[in-house]
Amino acid sequence: MPILASLPGLNLLSSLPSNPPQNDTTSSTPSPSPPIPIPKYPPPRSRNPKTNVPRSNPALSIPHRRSNYRKPVQKGVISTDGDRCVIVGENGVSYKLPGAPFEFQYSYSETPNAEPIAIREPAYLPFAPPTMPRPWTGKAPLKKSKKNIPLFDSFNPPPPGKKGVKHVEKPGPFPFGKYPKEGKTREEILGEPLKKWEIKMLVKPLLSDNRQVNLGRDGLTHNMLDLIHTHWKRRRVCKIKCKGVPTVDMDNVCRHSEEKTGGKIIHRVGGVVFLFRGRNYNYRTRPQYPVMLWKPATPVYPKLIQEAPEGLTKAEADEFRKKGKSLLPICTLAKNGMYASLVKDVRDAFEECPLVKIDCKGLQPSDYKKIGAKLKELVPCVLLSFDDEQILMWRGRDWKSMYGDTSSNLVPVKADILSGIDNSAKSSDDIGTPDSQRVVSSPKMMSLWRRAIESNKALLLEELALGPDAVLDKVEEFEGMSLAIEHSCEALVLSSEDGSSSSSSAEFKGGSYSEDENDIYSSDDIIDDEYYGDNSFEEVDPSIPLGLLPVDNIAERLRRESK
Repeated sequence: MPILASLPGLNLLSSLPSNPPQNDTTSSTPSPSPPIPIPKYPPPRSRNPKTNVPRSNPALSIPHRRSNYRKPVQKGVISTDGDRCVIVGENGVSYKLPGAPFEFQYSYSETPNAEPIAIREPAYLPFAPPTMPRPWTGKAPLKKSKKNIPLFDSFNPPPPGKKGVKHVEKPGPFPFGKYPKEGKTREEILGEPLKKWEIKMLVKPLLSDNRQVNLGRDGLTHNMLDLIHTHWKRRRVCKIKCKGVPTVDMDNVCRHSEEKTGGKIIHRVGGVVFLFRGRNYNYRTRPQYPVMLWKPATPVYPKLIQEAPEGLTKAEADEFRKKGKSLLPICTLAKNGMYASLVKDVRDAFEECPLVKIDCKGLQPSDYKKIGAKLKELVPCVLLSFDDEQILMWRGRDWKSMYGDTSSNLVPVKADILSGIDNSAKSSDDIGTPDSQRVVSSPKMMSLWRRAIESNKALLLEELALGPDAVLDKVEEFEGMSLAIEHSCEALVLSSEDGSSSSSSAEFKGGSYSEDENDIYSSDDIIDDEYYGDNSFEEVDPSIPLGLLPVDNIAERLRRESK
């Protein structure tokens, strides 16, 4: 290093030249190629390609969705195709086919009672083949089998050991010595009514079985009719399980199930229904229905919510809706739940408050709107709002209590039974009455009191000016009468001193026992005398007047012994 530093013209700290010399391309050698070739990736795809995408098959699109097709309709025939036609009537849109037992519908149990005002698609028959003008959204029909498969005959089923044939249930059950008969009408197919032991025999194996027909928000649809007959081919009873909207009115579901299928409901537990096919049912002669290839578009119905509902002005309706926002719901409906007690709950709630709200969080808007329409008809009530997934109802001006008119039923305050006082039930005649003297009882309490008076278990003192002694006499007289009615069994009649026996009916004050009252008691209901000992009835004083029952004498003797 010292030698290099002593050389003249050499600066070790000098910078590199600003312009490096250019390389000679002629004399430079090419760079060697890498051992692994670099892959050539395709260019990245754009998120919104502008290339022309081929359109999907029009058969896969539903025409009534995302369309503004609205055609007003009136009651009557709106479309015809020979003998087949589409009809708008009281049951909505129905389809009439030649030779059909009734007019077909998509849903028989969940069709609103209001007449539709418009349709959302052209009036096509959903039973037509795929070559029809309407785009077809179903599957292609199966080709006809080349094999000659015989029809299933319940009266002459195939032998159990035959291959390729499943079990076919025979008709029945029949008592000993009776055989099936061919029937055409519903009464002939059902046969004699089932007995209790027969119903138990048919229903018990199906209680824990999951082979069933599930009935959802659309209710009893048209294609379920053929499905029920398919179940009847293997078993005599078809199990139908209902959930969701149809369970609000189970009587309606049961009625339509019996009318359309021709069967008989023999057992019902909550939302589960057991439908019996009949004693003389034959699968070969069953009614055959055409299958709907698609679900028709739901017609347009009048609006359920109006700005000024019946009996209210717009200002009053808005005031009710404002109060309903702070009102607590009486219940919360679960999705696909069981709503059989909903109508009763709403009626009971209207006894205490003119407004009722139901929480429907998690349900589809179409579901709780259908529930509101059912409650409007069954309760009945006036619908005010569906906001915030809640049903708000008003009981209406023509509302009447389930327990009758309670405006004039006044009772003393000292009764000490007025647990549920309803101030809204007071009449205009009670405005001047002091609260310290008279109050109005709740409708439910008045109903219980009225029932007790009718069954002679309570006494209504109409003369309020009676003295203490007169009131005591009336109470003692009523106590004897009610006790005699309570112990309505035959009295023990003792012979008199002269050896003559008294009559078979023991008289009491103001009345006598009749032989008809004793017919309701069987020999099993009468308690054996050994329960009280051997000398229980021998100690009865023969001087007891007519009308005093032996059981009363026994109770008095036990009361003295307990002291």
